[in-house]
Amino acid sequence: MSTDLYAVTVLGHDRPGIIAATTAGLAELGLNIEDSTMTLLRGHFAMMLLCRGAADGAAIERALAPLAADGDLDVAVRPVADEPAPAAGGTSWVLTVHGGDRSGIVSAVIAEVAAVGGNITDLTTRLSGDLYLLVAELALPVGADVDAVATAIRTAAERVGVTATLRPAEADEL
Repeated sequence: MSTDLYAVTVLGHDRPGIIAATTAGLAELGLNIEDSTMTLLRGHFAMMLLCRGAADGAAIERALAPLAADGDLDVAVRPVADEPAPAAGGTSWVLTVHGGDRSGIVSAVIAEVAAVGGNITDLTTRLSGDLYLLVAELALPVGADVDAVATAIRTAAERVGVTATLRPAEADEL
């Protein structure tokens, strides 16, 4: 695959300076960060970036190798197809799920979104003691029966002992 677009992932034990070191290495190669996401998961750092530029994957790996030198972080670089974003269509929604923690919550509820051709565009979950929280941004296709989807989600949530709410996303939330 010939591309100038690369996915860079950095995973491992959190410490100060990871983002600064990663972005400095990319900037030194003249790469532009076009998209990124980062989060902490119980003290573990997880970041993915899409960057574009003339450097090849091997050069990017060499530039970011110092990040992984102590063994606390894993860095991966891979070329990705430069595909245009899908045309905006459908409607944007926020799904909130909360309740007692147990296995299967995410799959039960998210399956109802997939069943109507909906797409999860962002997903965050947190466990606080025995309380589980899921917040997802999703897009439902044009013509989806939102009331039926919301009912299916609530029913699936009840089967696994949690509560679910689907509401329209406000433009300034996304």
